[in-house]
Amino acid sequence: MNPPIVRLFALVIVLFALLVAYTSRWTVFEAQALRNHTANSRTLLEEERVRRGRITTSDGQVLAGSKKLDRKRFKRRYPTGALFAHPIGYSFLVRGRSGLERYYNEPLSGQRTELVSAVDSILGERRVGNDMQTTLSTAAQQAAVQGLGGRRGAVVAMDVSTGAIRAMVSAPSYDPNAVDDPAGANLDQAPGSPQINRATQGRYPPGSTFKVVTAAAALDSGRYTPTSMVDGENGKRISGVPLQNFGGKDWGRIDLTTALTYSVNTAWASVGEELGGETMNDYMERFGFYADPPLDYPDDQMLPSGVRPGGGGGRLLHPDNEEVDVGRMSIGQGRLEASALQLATVAQTVANGGVRMKPYLRERVIDSDGRTVEKAEPEEVERVMSEESAGQLTQMMRNVVREGTGTAAAMQGVQVAGKTGTAELNQSDLNQPWFIGFTPKHAVAVTIEAVQGGTGGEMAAPIAKSVFEALGE
Repeated sequence: MNPPIVRLFALVIVLFALLVAYTSRWTVFEAQALRNHTANSRTLLEEERVRRGRITTSDGQVLAGSKKLDRKRFKRRYPTGALFAHPIGYSFLVRGRSGLERYYNEPLSGQRTELVSAVDSILGERRVGNDMQTTLSTAAQQAAVQGLGGRRGAVVAMDVSTGAIRAMVSAPSYDPNAVDDPAGANLDQAPGSPQINRATQGRYPPGSTFKVVTAAAALDSGRYTPTSMVDGENGKRISGVPLQNFGGKDWGRIDLTTALTYSVNTAWASVGEELGGETMNDYMERFGFYADPPLDYPDDQMLPSGVRPGGGGGRLLHPDNEEVDVGRMSIGQGRLEASALQLATVAQTVANGGVRMKPYLRERVIDSDGRTVEKAEPEEVERVMSEESAGQLTQMMRNVVREGTGTAAAMQGVQVAGKTGTAELNQSDLNQPWFIGFTPKHAVAVTIEAVQGGTGGEMAAPIAKSVFEALGE
């Protein structure tokens, strides 16, 4: 055969193969991703003709519904306004989708296989979206919002044994009804960045709440017990630099329980240094640091927690990196940053006997005939620590609430365990107050963003208490 003809034939075959590959990519392998892309207006126009399913709280309050515009078109409405804006998100023709509206777009918009859709079209069947019941509690959400009182911050409440999210609050919030209103404020330009979900995207220095992770590593590694003696000397050198205790108090030799009860910095920094970067890295990863949270929520609306690089950019640094000050990181300093969701997960894990559960927001999906077609099943992520170690740490954290820095979270007749945190920010006298804690049923994390003065015990612990009360504790 003529060589030029052979080469031409080979070129045609290669081009044909490329055509098949690219066609298959968009029509088969990435068809769903293309369909769900927020910039795909054609899909949105089609879905404007579908009555999207309702989204409700666990107790049946409607959070999202569809309003009929004319014979063929519907528009999304959000009866509770800003109260549930961040977990629920929005779905509009111009602005696209966010939150659960985006993550569960398929069942909410009644999407089915191409074959079934074609048959429905022939038979004249109209597409109807499925309803979705969330795990969220109206009372807990309201308590969290009222507790923050207009201050910037975040609150996350979880079911201890299942991982179900009972409250997810980010302040400031926004009214999703106004998202597609041309006369409304542009969220991207609005003061306080209300479009950011601070519960999942806000990474803040956790302060002393992180001592819970250090304590878990200390107890579970077998190198410490609740009665182990540690050095709480004020001004002790950590990584060659003196470290101060709160108020400059010199505690001397104390046991590990006392060190947690009164949040003694030098004692816990010494424990972290003794454990070392490798052990701390192991337990941080077990708790979920350095990984995207396994929540049913859009990935680009969540951030992993960890140590931020010195320049502020690039990948997070692990504790075994030589740039990390393990001692200061072990007390929630040293450029460590965490989200409220991450620290709620830490509290949930300890409360659940050391088993970390997968957090989730969707309880069930219900079709137009009232049948449950999908239901959440609690899922274990991993055993972080032994049940014995978790029990010891629980008693230590209960002591924090009983007589230590977290007494403002104490409740009559309910055993509350917790840990306060007051991270000092780089700016003058601005703090990041925290409280994480749990009852036998629920775990909560509360943080308030960049406030002048005030501690976690004074400002965040009372909010956690109000959320616990709203959840029926």
